[in-house]
Amino acid sequence: MDFTFTEEQQAVVEAARALFAGVVPDGVPSPARTPGAVAEDFDRAVWARLADADLLGLLIGTEHGGVDLDAIALCLVLRESAKVLARVPLLEHAAAAALVQAHGSAELRRRVLPRAALGQLVLTAAAHGRTGHDRADLAVTARPAGDGWLLDGLQTAVPWAQNADLVLVPARADDGHTVLALVPRVHQGLTIAEQCSTSGERLGELRLEDVRVDARDVIEAAGAWDRLRDLLATGTCALALGLGEAVLRMTGEYTGKREQFGHPIATFQAVAVQAADRYIDLRAMEVTLWQAAWRISTGADSALPVTGDVAVAKIWASEGVRRVVQTAQHLHGGFGADTDYPLHRYHAWAKQLELSLGPAAAYEETLGDLLAAHPLG
Repeated sequence: MDFTFTEEQQAVVEAARALFAGVVPDGVPSPARTPGAVAEDFDRAVWARLADADLLGLLIGTEHGGVDLDAIALCLVLRESAKVLARVPLLEHAAAAALVQAHGSAELRRRVLPRAALGQLVLTAAAHGRTGHDRADLAVTARPAGDGWLLDGLQTAVPWAQNADLVLVPARADDGHTVLALVPRVHQGLTIAEQCSTSGERLGELRLEDVRVDARDVIEAAGAWDRLRDLLATGTCALALGLGEAVLRMTGEYTGKREQFGHPIATFQAVAVQAADRYIDLRAMEVTLWQAAWRISTGADSALPVTGDVAVAKIWASEGVRRVVQTAQHLHGGFGADTDYPLHRYHAWAKQLELSLGPAAAYEETLGDLLAAHPLG
């Protein structure tokens, strides 16, 4: 078995590291000091650089101006972005574009993907349902109406909803199958209420009342929603891994300089053991992430559907990133809570990622259901 990344994937990592090298995690006000959102918009300057580096079209075909890579490449870039808390909708944009690429009509692909690859059209996805714990595909209903569909329902915690141009909304049709509708941010019947994430970023609550969407803007392919959900969850795991690696590195640097009794506290056994445990967490997060991303990228068969690998990765990501930031706060002492020091920002982002698309317990339930339905030989 060869676990080496391809030359194209390695090139993507190098490009991402160079691009994010100039991004600082404290470029916006502290979420601990700011009532409401820390900024009105995402980082458009970084977004433009991502477009110039062809990193917005990772999952878009070359015929539409993309680079036609896979979920592994996307996760590699997301991992680098999280190390500096880059404030861009890269995950949601790439996932929505991937669904249009894989399941959209030729006309929809021509209309959306070239502009998405250039960053001129910003996409996001509504995947949290009404509460963040129920199924998003049940939160909105879709019924046929002439040459289109009418959508009714509510989706909460939609990332960058106020700043995206199109929102990919899952909805349940009367016959039980799920469709995905591309809904413009400004559209009759659609209202967006202000919400705020733990990290201080803007979220949107989408309320849809008889929102009419043309059939040409609706993806009806079987399995499209499952693919979107799995890709979003796996990308969230990549963000958690990158954030955790940055935090552990920050902790190592601090404990190597902070002295007690004339010695760096990193030399104390109690400190070293805690840091080593968190390193093990990160390695488990990494291996389960790449397993899920590989299954999504290749469609390889296994004893369980790909959702099982995604569930395992999300369990490790949610629990692992929480343990990493908690240990970091402990080893930093009071300094970790200083709002002039970036660690508290990573803690806030980690809590958001831990619960994003559901906590570990939700994925443990999913994994249990899969194991019951697919007994392992």
